[in-house]
Amino acid sequence: MPFIPSGDRWLRRSCSGRRPWHNFPPMIPPRLIPLAGALLAACTLAADPVPAGFSVKHMDLSVDPRVDFAKFAAGGWYKQFEMPADKSRFGAFDALEGKNWRDLKAILEEVSAETHPAGSIRQKVGDYFSTAMDTAAIDAAGLTPLQPELDLIAGIENLADFARVVSQLRQTGGGGLFGQFVTADQKQSDLNALYLGQGGFSLPSRDYYFADQFAKIREEFANHVAKMFELAGDSPEAAEAGAAVILSLETALAENAKTPLELRDRLANYNRLSRAELAALVSAIPVLDLLRDSGLDLSATDYVIVGQPKFLEGLNTLLTARPIEDWKTYLRYRTLIGAASALARPFDEESFRFYSTVLQGTPQMEPRWQRAARWTDRALGEALGEIYVARHYPPEAKARMDEMIGNIKAVMRDRLAHLEWMSPETREKALAKFDRFVARIGYPDKWRDYSSVNIVATSYYDNARAVARYSVRYNQAKLGQPVDKGEWAMTPPTVNAYFQPTANQIVFPAGILQPPFFDFTMDDAVNYGCIGGVIGHEITHGFDDQGRRYDADGNLTDWWTEEDAAKFQARAQKLIEQFNGYEALPGLYINGALALGENIADLGGVSIAYEAFQRSLAGKPRPEKIDGFTAEQRFFISWAQGWRTAYRDDALRRQVMVGPHAPGQFRAVGALVNQPEFFEAFDIKEGDPMWRAPGERVKIW
Repeated sequence: MPFIPSGDRWLRRSCSGRRPWHNFPPMIPPRLIPLAGALLAACTLAADPVPAGFSVKHMDLSVDPRVDFAKFAAGGWYKQFEMPADKSRFGAFDALEGKNWRDLKAILEEVSAETHPAGSIRQKVGDYFSTAMDTAAIDAAGLTPLQPELDLIAGIENLADFARVVSQLRQTGGGGLFGQFVTADQKQSDLNALYLGQGGFSLPSRDYYFADQFAKIREEFANHVAKMFELAGDSPEAAEAGAAVILSLETALAENAKTPLELRDRLANYNRLSRAELAALVSAIPVLDLLRDSGLDLSATDYVIVGQPKFLEGLNTLLTARPIEDWKTYLRYRTLIGAASALARPFDEESFRFYSTVLQGTPQMEPRWQRAARWTDRALGEALGEIYVARHYPPEAKARMDEMIGNIKAVMRDRLAHLEWMSPETREKALAKFDRFVARIGYPDKWRDYSSVNIVATSYYDNARAVARYSVRYNQAKLGQPVDKGEWAMTPPTVNAYFQPTANQIVFPAGILQPPFFDFTMDDAVNYGCIGGVIGHEITHGFDDQGRRYDADGNLTDWWTEEDAAKFQARAQKLIEQFNGYEALPGLYINGALALGENIADLGGVSIAYEAFQRSLAGKPRPEKIDGFTAEQRFFISWAQGWRTAYRDDALRRQVMVGPHAPGQFRAVGALVNQPEFFEAFDIKEGDPMWRAPGERVKIW
């Protein structure tokens, strides 16, 4: 009974780099929820040890900026920082998110303590949070709330039964097997289409099932599955046997899965099939009936888009090759783990132990209130967001953002208009795309309607299930319908931002428009260096290695000349090679190709933000030094401080292996060493460790 996220999350490009993948439904594969431009995640009640925003206290002035700029800009923060026990990574984004969670806590405690009209926003938000906090009732219920679904699984006798039960489980986001989501057709962006793709396995990527370095994790995964089965009533022997089945079956599923790098190629992962072709591809079960019975109106479309046909082909073989008892065991585990956070403490704790402690090195859970607030935000995010923005989003923030976005867009347009390496033919289309570009700030123009969701004051499980069912239906109802390009994929309190290629728009939730990213009390240099860089980052996503493939209407199409595409790729390859040289852990180097889109966005983002800042100074007196630093120096320091991030080793390893973002310490300097203005600001010359020769520097936009 996992929660189903809304919106085109698998398409958007975010800036933070955070994605707690295990908190999303197993049916949605990692590919379907990438960050297109997102930032960082998770926070704690404890405040940042030094001020959250830009501060000289974050710096280590004993370090020469010409030697190690990342330490110079944020070394003081690293020296003072102690990783909270409930975190596997922590940085500037997390510090702000912590502040936002405390703001939400105050709202939720207030709302949950009051009496509200039945069916009102406040009643739903308050009761959802209060039932999530009622651990006594949750523990007393034990496994009982999930028993009807477990009984359905136990009654399976053949593949026909299996398909029928899977269809029922998928009505609340369960069932595994493959990913399923309705979102904008990438080649017809005004129409919603059904996407199917790889999914149904538990580890972060296919490499975790095969690489020798993850042998210990596979062993721990088997132990985890066995523990979950024991908690569900199995004998130790039966639980161990069941765990062996799960590991074997998921390994077989992963055999035909693509790697995170392969999943980045939007064209290669767009395969349009007729309904008959899909039925033939997955012939072992009545897959069309399965989809219909899960709630999809297939009469609204005559095609599906399959991301990874080879995966579904392999799944089809496995369905008949493995005994039905194996598939029953598989469904049983997926159902248990999908509902774990809504069940009694032992299930919740065991889920955390593997997915957070083993995979990411996090010693302990977040405080219960913070987890409950997070669940409420995921479940009823725009209802809670409506209350949040009324209290914490000043109108002047939007006005200031509008101004900065306008300035940064002007720079980007000028660059497109005068780009020396791009032909007039491609440039004309690039400008046409840019001129259709839209920025959305703060919160949606229209709030989501949750009137059909029944939230009660007595059962968190029932509430989570009701939201899961609503979320699935909400998404399914889009099939064959026009795309609502005003719909948001993030809730207003979210500390992040994203680019949506099929809508050709960037989105900045209210949550990020605060220090350290946006601070009314700070000089323009600091704001342009941080939030300006984020704005530039998201704009540049429209022209990164994947974003450039979308035209002015948001359609995935080849609108570049072959010569221009080759020139772009040559520049991108230099950026790949640069990041390939960064060592995150001994022997573990950044995958420059996997992180390419985000690195292109950083490169363009900081460059156009810097130029926009310089233009903003025109006709004004030269800014005085502040804290002993020039405006230009403060710009670059602000950028680097925004990416200060500490990691536990397991989390850092996973970030490098799976995430599309390079770790923060490399993002802090990776773009800067390609900017001549950076070297000028700090008098960095040939022979200095931070120096990068002009011939090695990368400039794309």
